[in-house]
Amino acid sequence: MRPWLPLLALACVPAPAQGVPWIRDHYAKREAMIPMRDGVRLFTAIYTPKAAKGPLPVLMERTPYGAGPYGPEAYPDTLGPSERFAREGFIFVCQDVRGRMRSEGAFVDMTPVLDGAGVDEATDTSDTVDWLLKNVPSNGRVGQWGISYPAYYAAAALAGAHPAMKAVSPQAPIADWFTGDDFHRNGALWLPHLFNFIASFGRPRPGPTEHWAPPFRHGTQDGYAFFLAMGPLSGANELHFKGGIPFWNDVMAHGTYDAFWKARDLRPHLKGVRPAVLTVGGWFDAENLYGTLQVHKALDRQSPSTDHRLVMGPWFHGGWGRSTGERLGGAEFGSATSEYYQARIEFPFFMHHLKGAPDPGLPRASVFQTGSNAWRQFPAWPPSEARPVSLWFQAGARLGFDGPGPEGSVSYVSDPSRPVPFWEGVDIGMPKEYMTADQRFVDGRPDVATFRTALLERDLPVAGPIQADLWVTTTGTDADWVVKVIDVRPDGCEQLVRGEVMRGKFRNSFERPEPFVPGRPTRVAFALNDVCHTFLKGHRLMVQVQSSWFPLMDRNPQVFTDIYHAKAGDFRKATHRVLFGPGHPSRLELGVLPK
Repeated sequence: MRPWLPLLALACVPAPAQGVPWIRDHYAKREAMIPMRDGVRLFTAIYTPKAAKGPLPVLMERTPYGAGPYGPEAYPDTLGPSERFAREGFIFVCQDVRGRMRSEGAFVDMTPVLDGAGVDEATDTSDTVDWLLKNVPSNGRVGQWGISYPAYYAAAALAGAHPAMKAVSPQAPIADWFTGDDFHRNGALWLPHLFNFIASFGRPRPGPTEHWAPPFRHGTQDGYAFFLAMGPLSGANELHFKGGIPFWNDVMAHGTYDAFWKARDLRPHLKGVRPAVLTVGGWFDAENLYGTLQVHKALDRQSPSTDHRLVMGPWFHGGWGRSTGERLGGAEFGSATSEYYQARIEFPFFMHHLKGAPDPGLPRASVFQTGSNAWRQFPAWPPSEARPVSLWFQAGARLGFDGPGPEGSVSYVSDPSRPVPFWEGVDIGMPKEYMTADQRFVDGRPDVATFRTALLERDLPVAGPIQADLWVTTTGTDADWVVKVIDVRPDGCEQLVRGEVMRGKFRNSFERPEPFVPGRPTRVAFALNDVCHTFLKGHRLMVQVQSSWFPLMDRNPQVFTDIYHAKAGDFRKATHRVLFGPGHPSRLELGVLPK
């Protein structure tokens, strides 16, 4: 049994399918310590079919979560991205990355890619491939895949990939841990996700090991109460970590988008990519939706000749490998979307590039359209045929298609001691269902501003990013601005479709934060992650604006300061105002597909 782990870690653990006895009967296992160019050796488990007919390709996963079970007679209960792969027959390789579990060396979170100037994850991958080609009989073709952190290693391998690497599938890859993935959203800290994950994963190991550090014990399942009682972020060390989690300390020391974070940005290195790439993500991935879209966009922009494809389904983090994909919370998707993806996209992709099977002719983007619940194929993502349409904030809590309307505003008091909850239930972490949760539980709160359309007279199919363009004032000198886009169904359910925040001090630059001038109208514009969703005829589109979303994200003191070192006395109430009208035209801009 593995210890309790947050979703970031569990993503690399597919649901059991084949079973240990079947794997043991059909595969031979070998363990090796593979030397890297600097002499560090990485633990690697190699599984070869016992009844292979002819040479086979290698399909590899590199992970910080453990390449176990360890021991030459210990077998896993599944191999590969889905059961099809194990039954088809590949040489499966699973490797502990540098400094994790049984591998030697020092572990560095999101190891910077050095583009050949030193040792990094790209060189470790290349050295591993070279050793495998020399020591494991194969057909000379290698593929790599992974979900979440293992997807980061797959994407990092694209930088100067070994010539034998023919196909790579980063699935929910990490791209940037400050602007949008896992631990931050536009500079705001995703508090329970970082805290819960790093409390175990981030503890230094004494040396190579087969065991995780013990899980953190919160003493409660009430995350709202636990993190509110912790007080300022300094309370994590004062009350719990005692300075013993190096990466937490790193985060606290780097409160702006400085050299520390820039070195961990994967996107600049995705150029001149040779392998075929299948980037996979979920519309309701609470962790790495941003990274998936950003890896695809970086390849589009910097490596246009690369054979790369994007898949986006109605999934939570890793849901395409660990669920049927038929539903998430109260959202229903009408079919087993994971089976469609595994059978029609993922398996044919690797079969073609690694075994020479016919080209499946995948489109550039295979995208599931929620709301109407249908798979769509596009020659580009975002779709070039989507036209920009503005929804204007108007008086009477209205969202209108007909222009900004008269001047007006709506105000609310944001109190850091009573922040708006992100979740109706009680949970110590970040439940995956929050991404589609019914938002009626905050209806009527005086610190949430709401705008809604009239009943839609026709379907509104939206595709691509959503742009939030707010005009605001505050009585403080900093504020967070959360924008939630909601589908109001005829049964009254207010299903979250997309939500995002901009930490106000970063509105113009993540490197150089700026205070607000109290009372001065100020523009706060930012992009929400892409969607592909149809707001059906008879539904409404709703927007909620608020300035806390707790404990999903940390609290803003609402005074301009280094929030990571704020004191209890820095947290103050402030009155925030959302302006609208011709002079201060707050709006959403959507990409709407033609009928």
